[in-house]
Amino acid sequence: MGEIKGFLKYNRQQVGHRPVEQRIKDFAEYELPFTPDQLRQQAARCIDCGTPFCHSFGCPLQNCTPDVNDLVYRQRWQDACRTLHSMNNFPEFTGRLCPAPCEAACTLSINDEPVMIRKLELQVVEEGFEKGWIKPQPAAEKTGLRVAVVGSGPAGLAAAQQLARAGHNVVVFEKDTKPGGLLRYGIPDFKLEKRIIDRRLTQLAAEGVEFQSGLSAGEDISVRYLRKMFDCICLAMGSGKPRELQVQGRGYENIVFAMDYLRTQNRANEGDKSLEGDNALSAKGKVVVVIGGGDTGSDCVGTARRQGAKEIHQLEILPQPPQSRPVDTPWPMWPRIMRTSSSHEEGVNRMWSVMTKSFSGIETRVNKLNCCKVEWIKKDKGWQIKELAGTDFTIPADLVILALGFEHVEHTGLVKNLHLQLDGQGNIMVNNFQTSEPAVFAAGDAILGASLVARAIYSGRCAADAIDRWLKTGCHKME
Repeated sequence: MGEIKGFLKYNRQQVGHRPVEQRIKDFAEYELPFTPDQLRQQAARCIDCGTPFCHSFGCPLQNCTPDVNDLVYRQRWQDACRTLHSMNNFPEFTGRLCPAPCEAACTLSINDEPVMIRKLELQVVEEGFEKGWIKPQPAAEKTGLRVAVVGSGPAGLAAAQQLARAGHNVVVFEKDTKPGGLLRYGIPDFKLEKRIIDRRLTQLAAEGVEFQSGLSAGEDISVRYLRKMFDCICLAMGSGKPRELQVQGRGYENIVFAMDYLRTQNRANEGDKSLEGDNALSAKGKVVVVIGGGDTGSDCVGTARRQGAKEIHQLEILPQPPQSRPVDTPWPMWPRIMRTSSSHEEGVNRMWSVMTKSFSGIETRVNKLNCCKVEWIKKDKGWQIKELAGTDFTIPADLVILALGFEHVEHTGLVKNLHLQLDGQGNIMVNNFQTSEPAVFAAGDAILGASLVARAIYSGRCAADAIDRWLKTGCHKME
């Protein structure tokens, strides 16, 4: 515990953002850093509780949060950086992208504002990079065994780094032009600038991880090749099949999936000129409707604002959450409350309990959504949705973005060719990260469904441990 009764002496300080009128003109990150003194005060709020739920319940990675807070308070930054990395390969990713369930589980959250955990950890790792404390950690000895990791998102990168540090020869296959997966092509630059990914990839390469991009495993690279050249495969492709909206008029060309929309802008930020002119995936001067109220929908709102959208509407079929923690999500659970993201602050019309019934348009392009209000009724077998009579209305639209989440991993390619068993939700079925094919393991959203970046990293770490143990049993070549 850094400072006795520090939680009584200091209030939680909110994270600062660049002014809206400034940040919507570019795709640079919007959060402002704290000073060292401010961070020390925030770390002093950690109360040394007997059972740190932030660590044991709230964090998928089981970060040693109280220890990091204490080290920050004592200004032992290098030790804090080392402790943070002991459980988390990429704190710079979680520090920017994680919604911080650790803070919801903080003991102070019972009747006060929680300790500022996410921002503290982010600035610890950034201090580590600035001071040169984060260096490659290549294995002292090589095993001579080869592992193919398919997918270079957070799960794939975590698995690759852990396996390389265990001495295995690791090759990461990525179907896109550069490694990073969802981090590079699905997360907007204003939340995660891509230099942050490249900085960490440099470390992995120095540790012996080889990256082969622009190759689709299962298509460009056959299963036969993978079986012949590698002792083991780790599948970390993510949950890539988007959830569809099956209503009349869905086929209009300017109704697009969120990932296609975000990927196009991220490519443009890296020099792709595909958004020039009146491109179907540009929101410039258009009325944009985002269907889906989650984080991905919020990312689309922020992207459309920066592209120069005329109007932005965001529709959510669920009712508006309450402002304070409801009884059905008590501490230390993640509370079902109203949340306003930085993108929402930049200007959007948010609508709740709205269902899209159909799309209307002219020739190949949608120009109107036909909607209605709904209510949710609790039945014995769960919740049921009911249309409210007399509430039909329309919304004009020049671009509709579907941000309805993801169903499961894509079943084509490797999943099909390897004849892998799937669970009831369509995810890859595993036992201790091992699939129905003994030499094939899987991690991340491919087995979890769409989830948090912290869970993906943890899954990749655990899968790497399972693979390392399996390889050490003497199973050197796949049949």
